[in-house]
Amino acid sequence: MKTPRSAATRTKLLEAARDIIRARGYSATTVDDICAAAGVTKGSFFHHFPSKEQLGIAAIEQFNETASEIFRSAPYTSRPDPRDRVLGYVDFRISMLTREIAQFTCLLGTMVQEVYATHPDLRAACDQGMSEHVADLTRDIQAAKQRYTPDAPWSAESVGYFMQAVLQGAFIFAKAKQDTRVAVESLGHLRRYLEMLLGQPETGKEPTPCRT
Repeated sequence: MKTPRSAATRTKLLEAARDIIRARGYSATTVDDICAAAGVTKGSFFHHFPSKEQLGIAAIEQFNETASEIFRSAPYTSRPDPRDRVLGYVDFRISMLTREIAQFTCLLGTMVQEVYATHPDLRAACDQGMSEHVADLTRDIQAAKQRYTPDAPWSAESVGYFMQAVLQGAFIFAKAKQDTRVAVESLGHLRRYLEMLLGQPETGKEPTPCRT
């Protein structure tokens, strides 16, 4: 069993890896960088993780858990209308763009662009984490589709992947331009597209405003 001190050291390493990889990328991040940021020795690193790749996989898993908790407790999840929950998700992602770029971008998206051809285990971990998030979105998209556009030819899952494709692309351009405005505008367009795709609210109900 891990002692509280050992568990705290492991957490420091995971958090350091998360932050440095999001800022610099996986390849440019060294074990020495992670140890220095975490304030631990290299011996402590290898006590917890046999390699940088194993740390990367553990960092992905922790990032997924943290992100899942953030989205489960977000205000939009309590809305009774699934259409509002889908649009509220986009609004919530827009609200996160006020942070520093490295703090709102996705660890998984950052890593998989580098490692997909060279580190199959990391690629698989990224794929699993992103696909699980899409599956969470798909439930609300499917419920909204059944209520408003049951005969539409598209699948809820494909829309979930499309939403994530827009998000990841918005993150890339925010990094390239060192400016979040392009990301905010891209997600605003995504929201307007979803409004059209999911049909109109029930009679007498005003659509929720786009916060862009």
